[in-house]
Amino acid sequence: MVKAANYARNNEIPYLELCLGLQVMVIEFARYALNSTEPNSTEFDASTPYPVIDLLPEQHGVENKGGTMRLGNYPCQLVNGSHAARAYGQSVVYERHRHRFEFNNQFRTQLQEAGMVYSGVSPDGRLVEICELADHPWMVSCQFHPEFGSRPNNPHPLFRDFIGVAKDVLREGAQPALPFPP
Repeated sequence: MVKAANYARNNEIPYLELCLGLQVMVIEFARYALNSTEPNSTEFDASTPYPVIDLLPEQHGVENKGGTMRLGNYPCQLVNGSHAARAYGQSVVYERHRHRFEFNNQFRTQLQEAGMVYSGVSPDGRLVEICELADHPWMVSCQFHPEFGSRPNNPHPLFRDFIGVAKDVLREGAQPALPFPP
């Protein structure tokens, strides 16, 4: 998954990832920005020196994890001018979550300076909900599950705009070389 995110970033291929996908995108981008192979999630490598994805601070030390996931509908404040804000057409949305690991804010400034945009955050600004890359046609990932609110005849705004960008790329004649046979 990290290699796929790297390929999409380097080749400007439209990319949309959900939940774990946000975590993978952050890991890949942190490896690029920090020029290291060590950034990771503590879910995958508890001893990583760059835990860009981690448990929420209040969950450290919790041994019985039952019932501690972040579940349900939560508000997300969107940043004007971002891909996410354009897709939704509003400034606050509510999305369904099911996860335990989050973006580690200790790396927020470093990654932002390298080009990561936090285009959706909790109203208190504490939790990163949507990430984008500043200089990419559409590299967007979200911590929540937009598939829960998407229907074939009424797609979720992120799916709709992602497909639209992908169609535009193909229409312009771009034929991205895939690193593997179709």
